[in-house]
Amino acid sequence: MSAAPTQMRTTEVEHMKFGDESMLASSLSLSPVRAPGRRPRFKKRLLILGTGQLAVDLCHVIMSQKRCKVVGFLDGKAERVGERLVNPGIIGTYDQLVQSVEQHHVDTIVVCLEDRRAILPVQPLLDCKAMGLDILDGHHLFEETCGRLSIDSLRPSALIFSTGFRRRLTSLVSKRLFDVVVSAVGLVALIPLFVLIAALIRVDSPGPVFYRQVRVGLRGRPFLIWKFRSMVVDAEDRLEELATRNEANGPYFKMADDPRVTRIGRWLRKLSLDELPQLFNVLLGHMSLVGPRPFLATELAAQPDLFTWRLDFLPGMTGLWQVTGRSWLPVEEGLRMDLAYVEHWSLLLDVSIIARTIGVVLEKNGEIVAMAA
Repeated sequence: MSAAPTQMRTTEVEHMKFGDESMLASSLSLSPVRAPGRRPRFKKRLLILGTGQLAVDLCHVIMSQKRCKVVGFLDGKAERVGERLVNPGIIGTYDQLVQSVEQHHVDTIVVCLEDRRAILPVQPLLDCKAMGLDILDGHHLFEETCGRLSIDSLRPSALIFSTGFRRRLTSLVSKRLFDVVVSAVGLVALIPLFVLIAALIRVDSPGPVFYRQVRVGLRGRPFLIWKFRSMVVDAEDRLEELATRNEANGPYFKMADDPRVTRIGRWLRKLSLDELPQLFNVLLGHMSLVGPRPFLATELAAQPDLFTWRLDFLPGMTGLWQVTGRSWLPVEEGLRMDLAYVEHWSLLLDVSIIARTIGVVLEKNGEIVAMAA
């Protein structure tokens, strides 16, 4: 397939494979007739509901595959009818959905509206569905046709079409069993490293070895997250005086060269070794090895309602957010990475993310060794 032009930031799933299986392959049923492991089978004439970036990019992808004919787009403004987006262009408004379907002999409608909550033509879509037409979600269709997950196009209303929130009991048990076994083995194997890090922290600066902080967990329940202390003891008290140097927005605090970080703490953070005590949290069931990022209560309160779904899942030591962008990834995009993980969770995906996390840590270790040499 030739590469379709796209301006949307996307998460490539080709990089997360085991053998021939995509690690973000899902069980989405976007078409009534679909063989396992194959792309959705479209009918011959397709109408796209919406004119945003997702609609245009999806049209490019479908046209490049030459597997069906896109008859046109529908927009909310009558003055835009006749405007050419790709080829074809806008052939009508949302109110003219049924009329356009009949006039152009459409048998598949793809919903690519940026915010369905306000403008989704529910009754016309139900009428079309009753007529036997296929109604597909543009976000899922984009992902399955070109192997990429749309990040910029994700909106709250897209969650209505999501199938990633269903969890079988066997899946939950297997994930928990995996967490318990790996965290228990990891804690035993890492005892010598824990002792070494504890000694270095005590020598480097006065104060306790571990740092505990309240985070929001499953169902909104608070829990104490454990880390190796990487800052001075009065770090929280000095936060106000550094507020003017904050590089993040809202309640989040991010500073490239934070003076509160100790000498040992700087190394621990670069290698992510300060996170290792969270294996205790995983063993106790407060966290999972892989999952959405654990947030402070103040941070969670500042997030839009879109992300309250995160409270229905155990936060993780690592996740797509951490291995894709590390600390520089914008908060909102990181949250959408969390949604991508939840949407496509599998045990193999967890293993892949853990492997990538180890790879990132080893890469950082190599950089530090090279600098020291």
